[in-house]
Amino acid sequence: MSNLTIVDTDVLIDAALRVGAAIDCLDQIERQTSLGISVVTEMELIIGCRSKTELRKVEHFLRRYRLSHGLLIPDAMIAATAITLGHSLVSKNQRDFRFIEGLQLLSYPDPFALHAG
Repeated sequence: MSNLTIVDTDVLIDAALRVGAAIDCLDQIERQTSLGISVVTEMELIIGCRSKTELRKVEHFLRRYRLSHGLLIPDAMIAATAITLGHSLVSKNQRDFRFIEGLQLLSYPDPFALHAG
């Protein structure tokens, strides 16, 4: 496993909603590597905000964590970030990524069940 794991938007949303599995998943990964996010994930979280209060919460959340063959452009860019930088990716939406060759996809909520792409 590399020294950084890219975290997909869906896992961060679950963690922000205080879903125990997401928090445990991130804690488990953080014990072994650093957490990172793609700029696409940051954009998706910011665009999803419905108020300045939510935006402040997202900004605080991002600082705290430092963070299907119909592949969508944002998902493709997230996967490309992980592949190009040689990092793993953890995502709740396994079907969006499991067919991508060369992607080290970690499962959610058990991040150490590695799927080779």
